[in-house]
Amino acid sequence: MKAAILEKIATISGKRQPLKIVDLPLPQVKAGEILVKISACGVCHTELDEIEGRTPPARLPCIPGHQIIGTVVDHGEGAAKFATGDRVGIGWINSACGHCDYCLAGQENLCPDFQATGRDTPGGYAEFVAVAENFAFAIPNIFTNAQAAPLLCAGAVGFRSLRLADLKNGRRLGLTGFGACAHLILKMVRYCYPQAEVFVFARQENERRFARETGAVWAGDIGETCPQKLHAVIDTTPAWKPVVEALKNLAPGGRLVINAIRKEDHDKHYILQLDYPEHLWMEKEIKSVANVSRQDIEEFLTLAAQIPLLPEVEEYPLVEANRALTELKAGNIRGAKVLKIS
Repeated sequence: MKAAILEKIATISGKRQPLKIVDLPLPQVKAGEILVKISACGVCHTELDEIEGRTPPARLPCIPGHQIIGTVVDHGEGAAKFATGDRVGIGWINSACGHCDYCLAGQENLCPDFQATGRDTPGGYAEFVAVAENFAFAIPNIFTNAQAAPLLCAGAVGFRSLRLADLKNGRRLGLTGFGACAHLILKMVRYCYPQAEVFVFARQENERRFARETGAVWAGDIGETCPQKLHAVIDTTPAWKPVVEALKNLAPGGRLVINAIRKEDHDKHYILQLDYPEHLWMEKEIKSVANVSRQDIEEFLTLAAQIPLLPEVEEYPLVEANRALTELKAGNIRGAKVLKIS
């Protein structure tokens, strides 16, 4: 099978091509697993964190990618949840232990043995992948393969972030950054909380314009002061500056939800600019999002089909995975980027 592999940690810039297209043997399915022929795989900022070493793969070489849509083509012993030909999705959560306190409490996303698709196990930048059938999800027919792919991470993590933000109708939500995840959160807000107002902070004018087109009542630069204080802010960026700026724009008792696996080191000096009276006083809260659970993905897919929540996508062939990642890092984004595999 064809696959795009990462052989060593590297900085993505200009002409640098960190992923290499190679031929690999088909994955062997174990008991309880299914073999999936991949149709599409979303491109996520977490892949940049893996490639550049902020959340490095468990081993190298590795196949990145954790927003996978494909068709079941084979079964391991005992696997009977899906039939051959069924369309399934695979997200960031690849496995959890199932017996620790977190798993037993329904918080498998916090499991110390949490395994991530495309980081700890082979991912979706390939033609085939094997996965435990209990960590694959039926995909509603309303979505094309390209539309469904971003739902497995950008959508599901956005869903979890919105729940943690504790938004209510008539309140004001801020979004920092406006890529794959944030544009889906905005669409969810318009459906679930039609009287809520969304304010967007983004560094690129094309992102701000896209936010206004999608339904934001206001869109400004990351460093701008919001025209009104916000009850909650969801930060979807890889940087520290938006965290500080978001806290400044929160109303008393407001909550900042940070939706990022890692933050980039080069701008961490912004954290030193935290001023207690301006940024944290008046019972403001900070909460992080850690991974997703299977329940998050299942509940979100049901909601997404109900809305229906159709992501805007840009498609690339597998051989252009490096170009998609380079554009993502540069902020050349409108919606979600998706690799078309087969």
